[in-house]
Amino acid sequence: MRILLIEDDPLIGDGLANGLKKSGMATDWFRSGRQGQAALETAPYDAVILDLGLPEIDGMDILQYWRKKNIQTPVLILTARDAVENRVEGLNAGADDYLPKPFALDEVIARLNALIRRKQGYSQALLQYGNLSLDTAAKVATLHGKPLDLTAREYTLLELLLLHKGRLLTRAVIEEKLYNWDQEIDSNAVEVYIHHLRKKIGTKFILTKRGLGYTIGEEP
Repeated sequence: MRILLIEDDPLIGDGLANGLKKSGMATDWFRSGRQGQAALETAPYDAVILDLGLPEIDGMDILQYWRKKNIQTPVLILTARDAVENRVEGLNAGADDYLPKPFALDEVIARLNALIRRKQGYSQALLQYGNLSLDTAAKVATLHGKPLDLTAREYTLLELLLLHKGRLLTRAVIEEKLYNWDQEIDSNAVEVYIHHLRKKIGTKFILTKRGLGYTIGEEP
């Protein structure tokens, strides 16, 4: 999953960016509100963490701009403005969730996971596909009740495919979901991860539509 973080405080931003990356979320961090506002129109983010008290442009104005442009990416407001009227204003402006500072990183990650699941039509943390189970809260995958030994990228790709079950994902889209802007991508990285997942789950679990992309295949 790929997260857009707009936060001008260097300590908070650094802590969030590192914490999200350790949890398996590719994260692009912008301290500039205007750059962050533009970023959501250039990359397929799964969710946004938005501070309100930004120096160039208020976060509420950014949110209203996105919603007027019909950009429906889930937005979690993370701000020091903790009054009830501020929360009401944020939610009414189109935010999907609102969390005052100070916060716990685990709660931020849990809220992001919930927003992403709901966007794809899932209400629970457990994704099931045949004998394959994926706990998106614990970041654990099991096959026939036994844990699967997956790398962070393999897990993220598996989660991406299950959340988009029935849809075709191009190689470019997968790369954009797995990597943030400052990471180099090996030319065959996606194919390598798919090969590993097929070995661990089943050769027909992921189908290749030549020249188009990849989709979930047979239930394991």
